[in-house]
Amino acid sequence: MSESEIKSCSLLLKEHYGEIVAAVGTYIAMNGSSYLKVLVDNTHLANDQVRKALCVLIQHNMVHFSRHKRGFVIYTLDIMQVHLLARYPRYIYCTKTLYGDAAELLIEELLQHGQISMPKLCQMVVTRLNEALKEGQQISLSTVKEKFVSLVQTHFVQRCPLQDKSEDNSTAVSSIPRLIDVDTERFSVPLEVPTEAKKRKHEGVDEQSNKKRKTDLLDSESDEILWKVNFERFHQHFRDLALISAASNKLDKKAGEVMRAMLRLSEVKSDPDAEVSVPMSSNEIYQTLPKELGIRKIELDQYLSLLAEDTERLVGKVGESGGGTYAVNIKNSVTLLAKATVESVVQEKFGSKAARIFRLLLRKKYLEQKQIEEFAMIPAKEAKDLTYTLFAEALLSLQEIPRTPDYAPSRTFYLFSVNIDQVCRMLLDRCYRTMCNLITRRENETKDNKRLLEKQHRVEAIVSSLVTSGADKSQVQEVEEMITPPEGVQLKRVKHMTTKLEQGELQLDETIFVLSTYLTMCEKAILSKPSTRKK
Repeated sequence: MSESEIKSCSLLLKEHYGEIVAAVGTYIAMNGSSYLKVLVDNTHLANDQVRKALCVLIQHNMVHFSRHKRGFVIYTLDIMQVHLLARYPRYIYCTKTLYGDAAELLIEELLQHGQISMPKLCQMVVTRLNEALKEGQQISLSTVKEKFVSLVQTHFVQRCPLQDKSEDNSTAVSSIPRLIDVDTERFSVPLEVPTEAKKRKHEGVDEQSNKKRKTDLLDSESDEILWKVNFERFHQHFRDLALISAASNKLDKKAGEVMRAMLRLSEVKSDPDAEVSVPMSSNEIYQTLPKELGIRKIELDQYLSLLAEDTERLVGKVGESGGGTYAVNIKNSVTLLAKATVESVVQEKFGSKAARIFRLLLRKKYLEQKQIEEFAMIPAKEAKDLTYTLFAEALLSLQEIPRTPDYAPSRTFYLFSVNIDQVCRMLLDRCYRTMCNLITRRENETKDNKRLLEKQHRVEAIVSSLVTSGADKSQVQEVEEMITPPEGVQLKRVKHMTTKLEQGELQLDETIFVLSTYLTMCEKAILSKPSTRKK
């Protein structure tokens, strides 16, 4: 864990939850894990403050606790979960695009609360929606519940692990709860229809009291179950959108729609972490395609052949049955996205000729200085300068192959190459450093103009109260004139600057997402190799 990761984690926690939570979270991140007494001693905070900070972090799924063999509780921070705070606006916008306003508010409230029961969440969203609507318009609770069920069924929302109640409560150690996560129930919503078991249990009781008891049982069961956002499902959706965009850029929009249909099929059948999707026939893909696109079967086969025969291997052909069987090569596609991201960074920073050298080494793997000059068709002096500049920036690696044991320079081959994993890690670290700079700059802009911003908020509050009470336009105008023209110019400048910085954070997070997705996939591939050998 790098210093820039810990610093960005600290700034994000401070911005969203305050200084106390940030102090506790930063200490745990720096030490890997910790327990309560050490946190109290080293953060110089009161015991009660540390407890409350840990509660906030656990509530938002950022800290996990486990039982030590000596009996005390160890707290561990999930730093990747903290970095997702910068991605919250993207999750909310994605939900609004897919499911509408009610679902958007459901995800927003879930992100704000971390974990919450379905009845409370739906009631909060209904209240917010009805407050925003005009008089006479109203949204029912059942409509919001339907949206919530849709989010659960599509795996964007999942159950939180439940406390294991089967443990013996007689010992002091049992006061530390043990959480169990049942995979089969993770995406199941409690039914509102009473089960036959409950009917038999209350048999012989008056019908009205029986119905009331069943309703109470259902409500208590729903209140006990807590729900949270399934970030992995959102990340899978973002990854799929990036693959669709890559296919569209490679060929055209129809190729992107073909890729969308294939990914939609693989969503249901494939493991989210799989490197290659399950095979799907050409007929299945054709049936999944929307009819309004007007893509004929022959045209679809041509697009599939082009994607399968392309050098980038976004799609692979795995059989001939059902008009041809195809699979999306997810690992190759994500690798292509990571390489394209790194290439764009090289081009923006060092120019098109440096990008040409970098691209050349990605394709040819190992080249000498003279070969780089010839293949890139760049003058020797310029090619040498650019190559060593990229090497100095850790974008290129150098391997020495001696012809004699003495490693004499005159009898040694010097081969340049690109270690894409190392470059991605280095760029990811720079991205976290840039994120720190953006957040710090935005905080300073707000701090320097704090009084002016507070004055603007007061004026806006007075104006809104006057408009609500039906005051004259002259009165409203008089209050608005409390902000002088120079102050208005300054406020516009601050707003423009903060908006630009926020946009920069969101764009930077997209780069972080691509690089971290690629590195995570590489790590999983390395971890799966030993188990494959054992088998």
